[in-house]
Amino acid sequence: MEALPARARVYVVCVTLTALVCLVPPPGLLSSSPATGVPWWPVVPLAALYAGCERLARSRPVATPHPGGASYPVLLAGAFLLPPSGAALVALAGALPLPVEQRPYLVRRLWRTGRLVLAVWAASRVHLAVGGREAVADCDVPGALGTAGAAVLVFCLVLTLLDGGILALTAGVLPRGGRTSATAAWWQLFLRSLVPLTVHGLAGLMMALLWRSPYGPVAALLVLLPMGVSWWAFAQYHRERAAHQATIRALVQAVDIKDGYTRGHSERVGQASMMIARELGLDDDRVEVLRFAGILHDVGKLGVPTRLLTKNGPLTPEERRVIELHPEYGHEMVRGISFLGEARAAVLHHHERLDGSGYPYGLAGSQIPESARVVAVADAFDAMTSTRSYSRARPVPVALEELRRCAGAHFDPRMVAALVRAIGRSGWRPAVTADEKRPDADGHRPPAAVTEPAGPVTDRSGARR
Repeated sequence: MEALPARARVYVVCVTLTALVCLVPPPGLLSSSPATGVPWWPVVPLAALYAGCERLARSRPVATPHPGGASYPVLLAGAFLLPPSGAALVALAGALPLPVEQRPYLVRRLWRTGRLVLAVWAASRVHLAVGGREAVADCDVPGALGTAGAAVLVFCLVLTLLDGGILALTAGVLPRGGRTSATAAWWQLFLRSLVPLTVHGLAGLMMALLWRSPYGPVAALLVLLPMGVSWWAFAQYHRERAAHQATIRALVQAVDIKDGYTRGHSERVGQASMMIARELGLDDDRVEVLRFAGILHDVGKLGVPTRLLTKNGPLTPEERRVIELHPEYGHEMVRGISFLGEARAAVLHHHERLDGSGYPYGLAGSQIPESARVVAVADAFDAMTSTRSYSRARPVPVALEELRRCAGAHFDPRMVAALVRAIGRSGWRPAVTADEKRPDADGHRPPAAVTEPAGPVTDRSGARR
């Protein structure tokens, strides 16, 4: 949002003005709701509780990637207890004072507050219209569940519609993909938000029921205890995940710095490995592990002299043997990283071939781990479709045809077929990863490219990947 286009700023202003209109209470509701007799005094403790939960969710011990959702139970409890304008006031009083960490500060503050005010107002309005206040007041749990579900659905719908609008205006979803792309993006956003918001809605309903019960508001606070534990566990999971990503990112950056000709290769092999894994129908955890395997497959190049990685001429047998040690170097580097799982085997065996002609151990057929067979295909494909110091990029159809030709001898036919299907459906954007005019250590500029002779992808280029 740092460079918000004018149309996005107008959108934020319109959302803010509409939210201000929602804060105006209808006549007769300045002190209480005639239908339920609910006083307006809960606005103050709920707003304070909401702001406190938000600050706690952003604090270091329990910080989560999406701290805004941590306090939604309080907002929804307000929607179930208060008239629409009162519930909107809880969101306003709680969200407006919260700090903003990125520019533009005012626009972000107005956007965060306005979207919540509108969503809570709409949820409270629907809850009131379907008789939810009476169900909460009578502690009619079955009736309260149904009416709360309708309110949560509207809450989710309004939030995702508003978010989809700002994304389309700031990220350019509509110009790039047209109306169909924007609709698909919004639908994915709605589905991702619905389940967690339903959980928050149940917690908010429990707060509202306890609030109206003989036990009073203090008992309602007890609902936040298990929610707090879940926030903390969620934060620990994401903190650990962030540490994993930082470890992988540091290793890949080190490889890219050492071998500039293949910069970006690791990420693309990770992407291709993930495409193959998804096409094979593997579960999400294994897909993620195979993405790690693709990203880290060449980390052992850190142990190979740079002069060999960037050499323009033919490799001598001794130089080839040195380069062929990089899978073992890589495995030594990552074998102590437990979260990588089977990715470690892929780092070690991604240059093995089905016919036993690969390295470092000459494994054949099913002796080669499945993860290594996936990465081998992804690695060979990206190597062929990228320009290196020793080979010019081949067109994607040519590279796929070469993989098909070598399937069964060098590559697992299942993995090749999976990549072909995935690229046929999603496409592939090959990238030139070498600066073809970069000077060498002596200041001489190499030729534009040394064209790889037509033949198997396991020629000299295979030892460089």
